[in-house]
Amino acid sequence: MSVPVFEEYEPAVDCVCAGCALRRRGAARTPVSRGGHPAAHGARRALVLATAAGVVLSCGATGAAAAAGHAPRVARPDTDTGPGTGTDAAGPDTGPDTGPDTGTDSGTEPASPQGRRGPLMGTGASGPPSAGAAPRTTTRADIIGRARKWVTSQVPYSMEKYWSDGYRQDCSGYVSMAWDLGGNEWTGSLADYGTRIARADLEPGDILLFHNPADPSRGSHVTIFGGWADGGRTHYIAYEQTRPHTRRQSTPMAYWNNSDRYVAYRYKGVEGGSPGGGGGGGSSAAFPGAGRFGPGADNADVTRLGRMLAARGGKRFYAVGPGPVWSAADQRATRAFQRAQGWRGAQADGIPGPETWRLLVGGTGRDIPAAGTGGSLNTAAAFPGRGYFKPGQSNSHVDRLGRQLVKKGYGKHYVSGPGPRWTEADRRNVEAFQRAQGWRGGAADGYPGPETWRRLFA
Repeated sequence: MSVPVFEEYEPAVDCVCAGCALRRRGAARTPVSRGGHPAAHGARRALVLATAAGVVLSCGATGAAAAAGHAPRVARPDTDTGPGTGTDAAGPDTGPDTGPDTGTDSGTEPASPQGRRGPLMGTGASGPPSAGAAPRTTTRADIIGRARKWVTSQVPYSMEKYWSDGYRQDCSGYVSMAWDLGGNEWTGSLADYGTRIARADLEPGDILLFHNPADPSRGSHVTIFGGWADGGRTHYIAYEQTRPHTRRQSTPMAYWNNSDRYVAYRYKGVEGGSPGGGGGGGSSAAFPGAGRFGPGADNADVTRLGRMLAARGGKRFYAVGPGPVWSAADQRATRAFQRAQGWRGAQADGIPGPETWRLLVGGTGRDIPAAGTGGSLNTAAAFPGRGYFKPGQSNSHVDRLGRQLVKKGYGKHYVSGPGPRWTEADRRNVEAFQRAQGWRGGAADGYPGPETWRRLFA
C-alpha cells in the first residue's frame, strides 16, 4: 500500500473528529516561537504526522485519506433570532399589515432540535402515557391559554431543560404542554395523539407538524395554530417554541421552510369551546347578537364573553366572576379590549359586536395591556388611515411619521427632511422598520398600516 501524503491543516474550532481534537491539544501545549524558529516548525510537522497516524490506526487506510484534511462538519440547522411575543393587526381597518411579531427570514429553518419522549420532570412518572390510552380531554380555550402562558413567560428554548410545569423546553415539549398530554412527546410521536385534518379546517389549538423520519434533527418542527392572520389565509398566528424563547407571530402557511411537508392535526381529546370561551357558551364561533349583552342581560354568553376577556388581560376588571349577569366590569373589560385594537368612539363603546366577538373567539387581535402601561390605549397614537401615506399626499401625518422613524433610528434614507410630503425615502424607511419586525412580503411593503403605526409609536 502506498503511503499517503499528509499535509499541514488547521483544525476547525468546532470539529469533533479525533484528528482535530489531538491537533488542538497539541497546539495548546506548544510554546509560540517568535520569528518562526525551526524547532517550532519541526514540532508542528511531527504533530501533524502523529495526528494523521492516529487517525489511520483508529479509522483505517480509507479514513486516513480523509484525515489529511479534517472530518466534514456536521450540518446544522440555521438558527433564528426572533424574540418574544407577537400581535396581529386587527380591527375594522384590515390589510396586509398583519403585524408578525418577530421572526425568521424566509430562508431559515426552525432552530428547534428536540429531545425524545419522556415523563414530566419532577412528577415521579415512570414514562410518557401510552398513545393508545384514552386522551385527556381539554378545550381549545385551554390549549391556547396554556400556550399563552409560555409566551408571556418567554420560556427559553432548550432540548435538555424542563420548565416549572415539568415539560421540556423544545417545540414538541411545548405542544405536549399545550395539549396537556401528561408527558413529553416528540415530533415522531405527536401524530399519535391527533387526527389528521385538512389545512382549510384548521382551528385554534390544532397543530402543524413536520417530522423528518430520515433525520429528525433536520427541519422537524411543530407549531400551534392560533387563528388566521389575514383574509386570504396565507398567514396564520403561530405559537411555537424556538430559539431564543417561546413566541407568537404571524407565519406563512405552513412555515418558512418545508411548507409542503407540514401536516395539520387536531388533538383527539379536544372538546367543544373556542379559545377564550371557557365553556358556558357552546362551541359556536357565531356572534350571538348585540341583544345578548348590555344592562339587564343575564345569560351564558355574558359569562363566555367575560372569560374570554379575562384570558386576554381583562381579569383585573373583575372583582368576582365573570358571571352571567351583565355588569360594569364586563363593559369596562370589553372597552379596554376594543381600545387595544386601536378602535375609538362608537367602535369602543364597551358592548361587543361581531368584530369584537370574532377576535375574542379566534384568539387573535391584541391583548388588553397591563394596568399602567398605556399600550394601545394612547389615543395620540391612533392610526389616521392608509390614505394619508401614498404618492402625492402631503399632510401632518406624513411629517409625524417621518420624525418618529428618525427617532426610532430608521431615517437613513432621508437626504433632507423629513417633511409633510410623502416620498420614496419615507417608504423605504417604513420598509426598513417593518423588516426589522421580522415581516416580509406584503407585510413589509413600506406603507404603514395599523400595526406598523402602533409599534412605531409604542
